[in-house]
Amino acid sequence: MLRLFGAVFAAALICASAARAEPVKVRVAEGVLVGGRSGGAVGFLGIPFAAPPVGELRWRPPQPAPHWTGERPATEASPNCTQRSRPGGPKSSEDCLYLNVVAPAGAKGAPVMVWIHGGSNLGGSGVQYVSPAFAKDGIVTVFINYRLGPLGFFAHPAISKAAGPAEPLADYGLMDQLAALQWVQANIKAFGGDPRRVTVFGESAGAIDIYALLGLKKARGLFSQAIIESNITWGDSPSLAKAQADGQALAVRAGASPTAGLAELKAIPAEKLVAAQRGALFPIVDGRLMTETSLQAMARKHTVDVPLIVGSNSWEAWLDRSLKGQAAVDWTNKEGGAPARFIAARSAEGKPSWLYFFSYVPTEKRTPDNQGAPHAGEIYYVFDRELSPIMTPSPANPVSGPANPSDEDKAMAALVHACWVSFAKTGTPRCGAASWPKYDPATDQLMEFGSPAGVRSHFRQRELDAALAEEPDAK
Repeated sequence: MLRLFGAVFAAALICASAARAEPVKVRVAEGVLVGGRSGGAVGFLGIPFAAPPVGELRWRPPQPAPHWTGERPATEASPNCTQRSRPGGPKSSEDCLYLNVVAPAGAKGAPVMVWIHGGSNLGGSGVQYVSPAFAKDGIVTVFINYRLGPLGFFAHPAISKAAGPAEPLADYGLMDQLAALQWVQANIKAFGGDPRRVTVFGESAGAIDIYALLGLKKARGLFSQAIIESNITWGDSPSLAKAQADGQALAVRAGASPTAGLAELKAIPAEKLVAAQRGALFPIVDGRLMTETSLQAMARKHTVDVPLIVGSNSWEAWLDRSLKGQAAVDWTNKEGGAPARFIAARSAEGKPSWLYFFSYVPTEKRTPDNQGAPHAGEIYYVFDRELSPIMTPSPANPVSGPANPSDEDKAMAALVHACWVSFAKTGTPRCGAASWPKYDPATDQLMEFGSPAGVRSHFRQRELDAALAEEPDAK
């Protein structure tokens, strides 16, 4: 995805006046937190779920969060994980393993949703999405950070040499996500959540990472459902050897010697490492945490068997805006629609799955040259427009949605949000007038969130079958 945001969202919507709001206290395993209550929701920002991954803990699995005495304020946002940023933009830091919780006031035994943000595994943060949208529907929502760029997805021979024989390597961002989910299991009851009913959901890189989590043994028992929004990849991953070679080259670009040892690597300023990164990052098959690609895990039925929603948007090629017309449609089919359909089909062999296609374009953007619903465009609707106040609407920021939503736009937001809420609460997306059927390869039905919305059968079947045929590991 892209770096979509220009300023830190230092106080969440429901905590915008947290310092002036009614204080609310909860006790978690590490100590007492003091958040704020506004209306019918409570919010807690900047909660540490692991130790700061700095110094000797750079490129190490996350360690337990430190305990504190007294009361810890939880009304200020933590820094973003280190990433490229514009002057005056959000502060970022290696000390970034924090999460945020928004819950219905007085919740007890409520379903939980954990959001994993997108951003090519290079940018973004959890706090930029903090919203009361799901709390209003009785759901506890958690928004997490995880290490990004070459601090989160990185391998180097010196790191591998220094690691213990069973210590996982390379996928530090995924390890952080696991640590956050473990924290949720241990602590979410304090906020009124039910650890047995956790839905993990995310978009773009967040969806790609959830796809990887489904194939990890360490993820079993950490969530009971998943939503994968715009998993724009089949799920291929570099090998450890390839990642180590890439890591050596990156370290040299960042100023290290070709034979750098671990101490020299850890002395490189984080900003130089980030500046030396080229292109998006994907989970790495390290042979310890991740033993096969996400595609292989799904094809071989090695994934966590949970109910699943998966889908894509009609203009995923927004990510590569040099593509126009049929070329953009072809790219969207191959990298968005076909992988989503493959995941839905394989998942349907166990617990049920539901497939969607998001094609809705806001009324104000229905121009002759509009190519469809852009990558990330569904987020505005998933959160029922509650994100719009914190993001300046612009053509470069599809998450923000339309500047002046029409009644039709509002109705679509209510529909999509209701589907996600129903799934989190019941395990089935019951929403709208048209029943959304479970995915079955024989009937090949999906829900199109378009104008109008409805169930479609054998949607783009020829094109998606052709894309599937080109992926040998998807057999």
